[in-house]
Amino acid sequence: MKRLLYSDLLKWKENDSRKPLILNGARQVGKTWLLREFGGREYESVAYINCQRSEDLQPVFGDFDTARIIRALSAYTGITIQPGKTLVILDEIQEFPRALTALKYFCEDAPDYHIAVAGSLLGLSLHGGVSYPVGKVETLNLYPMTFAEFVLAAGNRLLFDAIRNADYPVINAAAGPLTELLRQYYYTGGMPEAVLTYLDCGDWHRVRAVQKQILQDYERDFSKHTDSREAQRIRMVWNAVPAQLARENRRFVYKELKKGGRAAEFETAIEWLQDAGMVYKVLRITEPRQPLRFYEEPAAFKLFALDTGLLGAMMDTAAKDVVIDNRAFSEYKGAFTENFVLTQLIPAGMPVRYYAVNDSRVEIDFVVQTADGIVPVEVKAEENVRSRSLRTFLDKYTDLHAVRFSMKPYIEQERVTNIPLFAVETFSSATRQR
Repeated sequence: MKRLLYSDLLKWKENDSRKPLILNGARQVGKTWLLREFGGREYESVAYINCQRSEDLQPVFGDFDTARIIRALSAYTGITIQPGKTLVILDEIQEFPRALTALKYFCEDAPDYHIAVAGSLLGLSLHGGVSYPVGKVETLNLYPMTFAEFVLAAGNRLLFDAIRNADYPVINAAAGPLTELLRQYYYTGGMPEAVLTYLDCGDWHRVRAVQKQILQDYERDFSKHTDSREAQRIRMVWNAVPAQLARENRRFVYKELKKGGRAAEFETAIEWLQDAGMVYKVLRITEPRQPLRFYEEPAAFKLFALDTGLLGAMMDTAAKDVVIDNRAFSEYKGAFTENFVLTQLIPAGMPVRYYAVNDSRVEIDFVVQTADGIVPVEVKAEENVRSRSLRTFLDKYTDLHAVRFSMKPYIEQERVTNIPLFAVETFSSATRQR
């Protein structure tokens, strides 16, 4: 199974000025597998330590003598750690706060050692007073598998190449098989275990069982890492994501969590879910201008799930309603589709907001800041692409060119470029490459 982030890991390895690497990402998106696969392929040896299961190693980081730490890790793993030849992997590093701090000293005193660390809940631990080695580490973010990665994992190399190369004649010609793969992806999502389960046996029930288990593991983290009252608030926000997305304008409303619910009560819970990588918070803007952050309204936002497959599991959607017909899409007012598009845009690292103003019914699903400027993005679940909001918006902002993701073929129009939903990555990957 190939992950596109592998190429970024290679660049890190080959960089003479490399610093220790932190691989961030939510639980079960494949961080451990990717680092071990990378180490096994690109190094003579791998020294792997799971900090969660190695509490007796805590004293090793009592001081920051890098030579002594390397000797101790060599003894513990049975691997002779050699500069440039061994990849040292510290997994679940948030369990060893001083190990995170030690990365600074490896950067300064022992830069020849190749050290990569991963932490599913690293963002949470930083709020607990952990000293982050600012400027002394490199960071990469791993997300659930994108649709293109799913296509490649399913053995469709030609279709994968067409998406990655933005080969629209091939993409348009292959609309049939790409649509079928997209429906499969809507159900499986991009969590690697769910994808592998589907590809191994094609059993939708087993895929859903995997997704439900991941959701249970996530909920266990609520109680494990917070007190009972805060865990309950986190659970309320997390479980409300599907219903909030199914609302007409998708804007998150606190009072729908509980009667009289307010931001002050739930802000910390939302921040927890963001730090854990479980939700994406998309803020509203009232002007589509650069930089987008200058025009944000922090009190108005949408919350999306990190993975469309997990969102479907939370909604208990049936496989036939996703894979065979459009029932799931119509019942949830495009929530699946909008969530899908966002999960394909986020890995590209581009700022994403949405546009709305209080005195108007005009709303644009997403507004993206790219190297070429501001791009309004409209999302349509099917081929019906009529939109009064987009027309009104473009009449007001005459300098902007929009992108529409729908089930219609690729076509360049005067003010709008239509890109098929199964080719979202032709937009996001091109933006990332700039």
